[in-house]
Amino acid sequence: MSALADEPCEACTSDDEPLTPEEYEEYLGGVRSDVWEVVDDHHLEAHYEFDDFRDALEFTYEIGELAEEEWHHPDIALAWGEVEVEMWTHKIDGLHKTDFVMAARMDRLYEPYDPDE
Repeated sequence: MSALADEPCEACTSDDEPLTPEEYEEYLGGVRSDVWEVVDDHHLEAHYEFDDFRDALEFTYEIGELAEEEWHHPDIALAWGEVEVEMWTHKIDGLHKTDFVMAARMDRLYEPYDPDE
């Protein structure tokens, strides 16, 4: 999967500026284009699909573990056969490289659950 998933999650400061569209376009290539999109130049949204509720629930738990490890917490919605994720850096009220690193790591976690594989 993406080398972006292997990069460190760097903490940002309130002095950092959100990524511009030109800047975040570089990172979009490191996440699944069939899952992730940038919304309103402000946040990332993902839609993951599953064969059943149990897999969706387990994946949600794995995202939670990742979020706790990196102290970067997305909004997650769980339903039968799907998980939706919203991610942005609250400190700067916009996108930071770390959001894309986290998205790439979520894509990696999703690989064993992907019903199309």
